[in-house]
Amino acid sequence: MSVEDYLGMLRRNKWQIIIPILLMPMLGYGVSLLLPERYTSQTLVLVEQQRVPTSIVQSTVTEALNQRLGTMQQQILSRTRLQPIIERLGLYKEQVASKVPMEDLVNQMRKSITVTTVKTVTPGRQNEVPGFTIAFESDNPRTAQLVCAEILSMFIDENIKLRAQAAESTTDFLSKQVEDAKKKLDEKDQRVAEFKRRYLGQLPGQEQSNMNILMGLTQQLEAVNQLLTRTHQDKTYAESLLGQQVAVWEASQLGNNPQTLEAQLSAMQNQLITLEARYTSDHPDVTKMKADIAQLKRKIDEANASNKDKAADKDKAATAKLNEPPQIQQLRNQIYQYDVTLKEKTRDQERLQDQIKVYRSRVELSPLVEQQYNEILRDYSTAQGFYDDMLKKRGTSEVAEDLERRQQSEQFRVVDPPNMPVTPTFPNRLLFLAGGLGGGLGLGFGIALLLELKDKSIRTEADIEALLQLPTLALVPSVAEGASSRRGLFSRMRKTPERALPGAGA
Repeated sequence: MSVEDYLGMLRRNKWQIIIPILLMPMLGYGVSLLLPERYTSQTLVLVEQQRVPTSIVQSTVTEALNQRLGTMQQQILSRTRLQPIIERLGLYKEQVASKVPMEDLVNQMRKSITVTTVKTVTPGRQNEVPGFTIAFESDNPRTAQLVCAEILSMFIDENIKLRAQAAESTTDFLSKQVEDAKKKLDEKDQRVAEFKRRYLGQLPGQEQSNMNILMGLTQQLEAVNQLLTRTHQDKTYAESLLGQQVAVWEASQLGNNPQTLEAQLSAMQNQLITLEARYTSDHPDVTKMKADIAQLKRKIDEANASNKDKAADKDKAATAKLNEPPQIQQLRNQIYQYDVTLKEKTRDQERLQDQIKVYRSRVELSPLVEQQYNEILRDYSTAQGFYDDMLKKRGTSEVAEDLERRQQSEQFRVVDPPNMPVTPTFPNRLLFLAGGLGGGLGLGFGIALLLELKDKSIRTEADIEALLQLPTLALVPSVAEGASSRRGLFSRMRKTPERALPGAGA
């Protein structure tokens, strides 16, 4: 089809197109006059950042504003919040009088509230929300303004409440964490103190002092052992001298008394046993003591044979023993001192041996004790670090909570208070008029298209060729001037077939 064909279609159906274009806008405008008017009150709220620099005080509220707005919107648009507004401002009086359920009224009011975030145009900050708008639609402009103001106040109060609760809950949580961390730190501290008391002197860093003490004790033990050896030797020698001098003195006092000689023999035999325990049999003291014993035995035998009459002198000898010479008494005192020294040094030897065992065990257990001590210290350091971290975070949270309490943090600032709408936002009569015009255009062209599709008239050569699939030789114009303009060429050819001159075979 050519442009002429389309223009012909428009000319044939111009009234079918013009009439809907004229009627539909008027119809749309008339409908807009019949619809009830709706007024929308709107307010703009911007987010004012905290006044104290974040480098000094870090806020504990880290939730994004759009997420926080979503939470606040769900809470504010709940039935418990909207129903008091409906009852206080007397909204939807007709529906209330008609016994409409409150749930339906709340849903209707919820649909009338619109919260829209303001998108930033700053590059790199597309995700930030600098503010938001609140709009409420009602059939009364004053009511729309009042309800919008109520919703705005609820958003501001809810924001302050949520931020304060978040800061307070954070501080409470950190306070509990600090208490738990302090309990754990006290347990670790008590464990460290108990370990130090248990392994006193074996802690890391005391190995060298333990080694030095062990070496000093070992040297002291060697000195005590040497002193004990010398004291035993001196005591043995003093006992030997004492036995000899006592034997000489008793012999001079009692003569060859067999019983006295037997006592001397017994003493000398005891001395011999002591000497043999300390020296070899070739030692001069042992040899001399054996010779003295043999000589004393001979004296005893002689005394038993020749001096039976001197039994009465024994009592005198026992009494005279109290009057021993100074040399013998001096030897006895010297032997007594040797005994005292031996007892003292023996106790010192046992004490030093016990101490050496203690310090030797300390030195041997030092690596194991150091490993256990390091594990305890590592746990203690971890607990101390966690406690310090929680304490620092709690202090920061308390400062942030005080910032929220003083309202120095992020706040909502009303830029445009809720306005009193003058013109209704619904219905938009220009929009209805434009809609009617568009609908008229669509309806007119639709009717024209439908009529053209139903019209089977033949008007051009192309129509004949398309219908008969034969070439056309000539066209005879119609002579019936009163015929209808809508009847095509093909219908006229049927009435006057002699005028059509188709090609061969027609």
